[in-house]
Amino acid sequence: MKTKIIPNIFISVAVFFALTGLLAADKLQPTFTTFDAPGAVNTFCVAINPAGVIAGGYTDANNLLHGFMRAKDGTFTTYEAPGAGTGPGQGTGPNGMNSEGDVTGNVTDASNVTHGYVRAKDGTITNFDAPGATVAFGTVGFGINPAGVIAGIWGDSNMIHGFVRAKDGTITEFDPPGSIGTFMSEGGCINPAGLIVGVYLDASFVPHGFVRAPDGTITTFDAPGAGTGPFQGTGATCINPTGTIDGGFTDSNNVNHCFVRDADGTFTTFDVPGAGTAPNQGPLPMAINPRGTIAGWYIDASNVKHSFVREANGVITTFDVPGAGTGPGQGTMSGVNNPAGAITGSYIDSNNVFHGFLRTP
Repeated sequence: MKTKIIPNIFISVAVFFALTGLLAADKLQPTFTTFDAPGAVNTFCVAINPAGVIAGGYTDANNLLHGFMRAKDGTFTTYEAPGAGTGPGQGTGPNGMNSEGDVTGNVTDASNVTHGYVRAKDGTITNFDAPGATVAFGTVGFGINPAGVIAGIWGDSNMIHGFVRAKDGTITEFDPPGSIGTFMSEGGCINPAGLIVGVYLDASFVPHGFVRAPDGTITTFDAPGAGTGPFQGTGATCINPTGTIDGGFTDSNNVNHCFVRDADGTFTTFDVPGAGTAPNQGPLPMAINPRGTIAGWYIDASNVKHSFVREANGVITTFDVPGAGTGPGQGTMSGVNNPAGAITGSYIDSNNVFHGFLRTP
């Protein structure tokens, strides 16, 4: 009987593919940490910085809103902005955090008037109001960059406007041309260079995206395929240090889609596998990190929420947090991602309760 000899090269190749298969499987298994702020009924996460510090807010049993910081080791610090009301729907809400750990947001007082605030890393909190802000709406800080410049919105008796607040407290108000309402998203609406992105409504209630340069120049844009009917159109969500913008658009059938706009104005549109195609379904991008990785979530055909990550090369991974509900309106909602690819957000369980989560690669 002859013994069949298998060349060593084939054994090596087999071992190589076996090992790389195992390594790939390991690489594709992220770690999930779920948590609730102390005393929370519902927990919401809005930001994570390069150090892994998470900023967020929570509601208590009286429906009062509070702010929190969660350190990388899981330690919580809760806080209230000066003048925060103590009635239902009042209190302190964070919206954005910079790499230094400074937070901006809004505080609603006992008279239901909303003010902006900035919380320094050392815990010092300063409230502020945009000139002309009225009791009907007030002032909200949405994003803060490493230099301490804040972007946000304020309202008068007629409409919502944008503002930028310098670190020294100077506030400059603005609106894109033709705007009857200017809006921004929490978290990354302002980058280190001071570029601000958002969405505005025109006189026909069609949304358009915009980017505002530090010198006040505003460029407006529309994503390819965006609808032109009321509340269809384009909205910019976040801008990273290279000037790349992520955002969403609603088509003429009222279905949501995503886009990436490079600094030179080039658009790439995309959809997420599994996203629903009925009105008000589809993907919603929430953040883009310095590497161009986008974090967001989508609504499927059953109106359940799931999250996704899109790498700069276009590869999309979808995920659900363990414990997320599977009924309509429930599921996983990614908020923001940091340079290392860690993602924070919230998930809604089968009892319709919100919890925080951290997903690490």
